[in-house]
Amino acid sequence: MAHSCVHKDRGELRIYENLNELSTDLADYIAELSEVSVKERGVFAIALSGGSLIDLMGKLYEAPYNKTVDWAKWYIFWADERVVAKNHSDSNYKLAKDGLLSKVPVVPSHVHSINDTVTAEEAADEYGFAIRQLVKTRVISVSDTSDCPKFDLILLGMGSDGHVASLFPNHSVLEEKDEWVTFITDSPKPPPERITFTLPVINSASNVAVVITGGNKAEAVHLAIDDVGPDCPSLPARMVQPTKGKLVWFIDKPAALKLDCCQFSE
Repeated sequence: MAHSCVHKDRGELRIYENLNELSTDLADYIAELSEVSVKERGVFAIALSGGSLIDLMGKLYEAPYNKTVDWAKWYIFWADERVVAKNHSDSNYKLAKDGLLSKVPVVPSHVHSINDTVTAEEAADEYGFAIRQLVKTRVISVSDTSDCPKFDLILLGMGSDGHVASLFPNHSVLEEKDEWVTFITDSPKPPPERITFTLPVINSASNVAVVITGGNKAEAVHLAIDDVGPDCPSLPARMVQPTKGKLVWFIDKPAALKLDCCQFSE
C-alpha cells in the first residue's frame, strides 16, 4: 500500500512499496489531470523530463489508459533537453518517443521538441519563442500572478545531487528570473549542453510532480523535503514551490528512507 501525507510546506508526499505501485498511481494521476484539463480547457499541456521517468509512465500505453486518455488533446513539451541529435541515445525526446509517444495516438504536430541543429543558446531562444506563441493562442495557459506560462502538468525527476530538470546545485541558472527557457554549456553530468525551463516557469505550473526512485537519492530527498534548517544548502528540488499550483512527490520506499516527516506504517 502507498503511504500518503501532506507536508505543511512541501506538498503531498506519496511513498510506495515498489515501482509497480508507483507506476500505477502515476498513470492514474496523469490520466486524471488530463481528463480535468481537457474538460476545462480543451487541451492538456504537459512537460516531460528524462531519466527513469518515461519508464515509470509506461502504464499509460496499456489498458485502460490507451483507450480512455484523450491523446489527441495532448500538447507535449520538455522541461529540459540535452542538446544532441533527436536520434542520439542521450536525447530526452528519443527516450519519450521510444518509451511512450510512439505507442499512443498523439498528434505529431503537438509534440514540441527542440531544434537539434543549432547551438544551445539558439535552441533555448527558439523553444522559449515557441512556448510564447502557444501562450498567445492559449494552448498553454498564462499564470495569474506573472506573465509565465502555466503548464497543466510538469513532470520532473531528481538526481542524487538534488537537481531537477537541468537546474543543478549552485549553478547560476537557478537565479534566472526573466527567461522562460535558458541553456547551460557546463552541465556537471554529460552531455554538457542542455536547455531547461527556469524555476519561475516550473513554479507557475498548475501541477508539478517530482518522481524519485532509488536508495542513492535518499539523502537528497531528505534535504529537499524535510525541515533541515537554514544552514543546509538549498537543493534545486527544494526550490520547486508552485506559487498557486499543486506539488506532489512520488517516491519509492528506498528513496524515502531518510525522511523524518513521514512515519511508515505497515
